Amino acid sequence: MGKKPRRVGILTAGGDAPGLNAVIRGFGKTIINHYGMELIGFNDGITGLVEKRYVNLDGKALSGILTRGGTILGTSRDKVNRYTVGSTTKNMVPVVKENLDELGVDALVLLGGGGTAKNAKQLMDAGINVILLPKTIDNDIWGTDTSFGFATAMEVATEAIDRLHSTAHSHHRIILTEIMGHRAGWLCLGAGIAGGADIILLPEIPYSVESITATIKKRISHGSTFSVVAIAEGARDTVDTANTQAALDLVNSAPEGDARRAAKAHLAAVEDSQREHTFKLARELEASTGLESRVSILGYIQRGGTPVSEDRLLGTRLGSATADHVVRGEFGILVAARGQGTEPVPLDDVAGKLKLVPTNHHWIETARKIGTGLGD
Repeated sequence: MGKKPRRVGILTAGGDAPGLNAVIRGFGKTIINHYGMELIGFNDGITGLVEKRYVNLDGKALSGILTRGGTILGTSRDKVNRYTVGSTTKNMVPVVKENLDELGVDALVLLGGGGTAKNAKQLMDAGINVILLPKTIDNDIWGTDTSFGFATAMEVATEAIDRLHSTAHSHHRIILTEIMGHRAGWLCLGAGIAGGADIILLPEIPYSVESITATIKKRISHGSTFSVVAIAEGARDTVDTANTQAALDLVNSAPEGDARRAAKAHLAAVEDSQREHTFKLARELEASTGLESRVSILGYIQRGGTPVSEDRLLGTRLGSATADHVVRGEFGILVAARGQGTEPVPLDDVAGKLKLVPTNHHWIETARKIGTGLGD
C-alpha cells in the first residue's frame, strides 16, 4: 500500500489491438470522474515516456473513443532498458523516473503484452508505481484468462475462414489461411474451430506433411474435394521446430557478450529461413494431394478496426478496476481478467512468461473429437 496518487499517467505499448481505447476510456472516466484525479497520456508508448511527450486527458479527450480501433495515444515497441539512441542502446529507466517526478506523476498504467510486461518490471524494480493491463490479440499473457483484442481478432479470423470455405469448395482447392500467433496458437485454434477449418496447425503441436496429407486424402475419399487449413504464423513442421528449439537453447545457454550475440544472430537466421513456411507447405500439399493449393495471409487486418462488444466490455471493466487498484495504492501488478471479475497478479509472476496452448486443452480435445486434423 502507498499514498493515494494525485496524478496518474497511462500509455499503450507494443502492437496495436482492438479495445485499447475502451480501456483508456474506462480507466480515465473512473479515475477522473469517480476519484477526482488528474490523468495524462504518454504518446507513442515508451518513446513518449522517455522523451516526455504527453497529452492531458479529460472528459472531452475520452469522448467518442469507445468504438475506435487502434489507440489515440499511439504506440511503439521501444524497450526502456535498451532504448535506441543513434547507433547505441541505453538504459533510460533513470530518465523515465526523473520525467515522472518532474511531471508529478505518482503512478503509471501500461497497456501491453509480453514485451510491455518486461518494461513494466524494469520500472517497478526502479521504484516506480506501475500497473500492467493485458493487451494482445494472441491471448498469450500469463496469469490472465483473456486479453483485450483477442475476441475481435478471433471474430475477424473466423469470418475470413468462413469466406474462404466457399472459394475452396468452388475451385476444389486447399486454402491455407495464415493467422497471427508467433509462439502461441490461441487465435488460430479458436478461429479454426469457430470457422470450421478442416485442419488447424499450431506452434505448440509440430506438424508433418504426411499427417496433413493423410487427413486431406481421407476427406477426398469421403467426397470432399477441398480443404481449409488454419495455420498459425508460428506453426512449424517437426524438423523446423527442432532447429528453432536448438537455436533457442543456444541463446539461453550462451553467456552475455559476443557469444550471446552470435547465438541470437543464429536464431534470427534460422527463423528467417522459415519465413515462407506457409507457402512451402502449400507447395508440398499440392504435390502430395493433387489439389491446387493457395495461401491467404490475414496479417494486420486482424489487429485493426472497431472492437467487438466483448472487447469493449472487457476493456471498460479492466480499466475501471485498475483505477480502484491505483486508489488503494496497489502497484507492481497485472490486472488480470478472472471469470467475470478481475484479479491482481504480481508482475514478478508475469514478466518473461508466455501462456501457451496446453496440448490437452479442452479446445484441442474438442477439435480432435469433431475430426479436425492437427497435423500430428
